[in-house]
Amino acid sequence: MTQELVLDEKLQTLKNLAWMLYLFHAASLVFSMGTLSWIPLVISYVKRGDAAGTFVYSHHTWQIRSFFWYLFWLILGVVLFFSIIGIPLAWLIFVGAWIWKAYRLIKGFSDLNANKPMDV
Repeated sequence: MTQELVLDEKLQTLKNLAWMLYLFHAASLVFSMGTLSWIPLVISYVKRGDAAGTFVYSHHTWQIRSFFWYLFWLILGVVLFFSIIGIPLAWLIFVGAWIWKAYRLIKGFSDLNANKPMDV
């Protein structure tokens, strides 16, 4: 019985960390357009191994992939922004990337709270 309790406490600790990382990503998205998301990215890389074999592992992978895809779209938007033809398209990419990342964060929060792994 105590071993199950210890495992449950460990899983809850891993889940709490993933939840806090989602929260940090969300705050970064709102207050800095995601530029500070590199901080929870590093933590996800460091702590993902601790979550191996649990559903929380997939949440770290989800957050890492979300960060790099969001970065890709932002870089593409910046490149287009500095071309005369691409300014309207760049803004469309910025807004679309922001909405996409917000969706991924909401989906991650929701599945984490339901103790479900992410489809990565």
